[in-house]
Amino acid sequence: MVAQAFTVDLDKPLVFQVGHLEEQYQDWVHQPIVSKEGPRFFANDVLEFLTRTKWWAVPLIWLPVVCWCLNTSIQMGHTVPEVALMVVAGIFIWTLVEYVLHRYLFHIDTKSYWTNTAHYLLHGCHHKHPMDGLRLVFPPTAAAILCYPFWNFVKLFTTTTTTPGVFGGGLLGYVIYDCTHYYLHHAHPSFDPAKYLKKYHLNHHFRIQNKGFGITSTLWDHVFGTLPSTKTVDKSS
Repeated sequence: MVAQAFTVDLDKPLVFQVGHLEEQYQDWVHQPIVSKEGPRFFANDVLEFLTRTKWWAVPLIWLPVVCWCLNTSIQMGHTVPEVALMVVAGIFIWTLVEYVLHRYLFHIDTKSYWTNTAHYLLHGCHHKHPMDGLRLVFPPTAAAILCYPFWNFVKLFTTTTTTPGVFGGGLLGYVIYDCTHYYLHHAHPSFDPAKYLKKYHLNHHFRIQNKGFGITSTLWDHVFGTLPSTKTVDKSS
């Protein structure tokens, strides 16, 4: 007897449904629904609220932290030009972190109930509903949790006085990433490089979802051979 395939009811909270798709989940989540109205995730209003983030919350919350980090390295004896170099190093490190997370974590292949559920919360929801403006940037609570391992990662190759500056640069890279990501989905740039990056990223969503993992640049896609072909699509309307 063949088991009947599970069907997701889009009119009900989705998070605890999608896991039941099991092996069908990957196919389902990579068939995008182009609508600016996002679905409901949870029946609980508090949990639902925590999944929604305005794009401007990212710079509002994290830019003061960036400034504090940079000032800390200055107070520890570094000059402004030295701290500027730390910022550049931090942004460069972030671009690699951005690529690695997107390629190897956000696009991990899942099949079980709980791994499907976790993946949907982490990134699958964005591929299923790519124009949902309230679930495009990373929620501040989740970003704060990830700051701890990122700080410890930076500490591996920096000194006590340069760690804050490089971390601040990486955090600035994250802010640029999230704001750029929102811009690419919801703005209509007329000039390069923004116009090119928008087409590049929309290709990742609507045509070749296993390539084109860079958001703020295509650098690491060039390095690691995940650069998609030049054919483009436009599903932004």
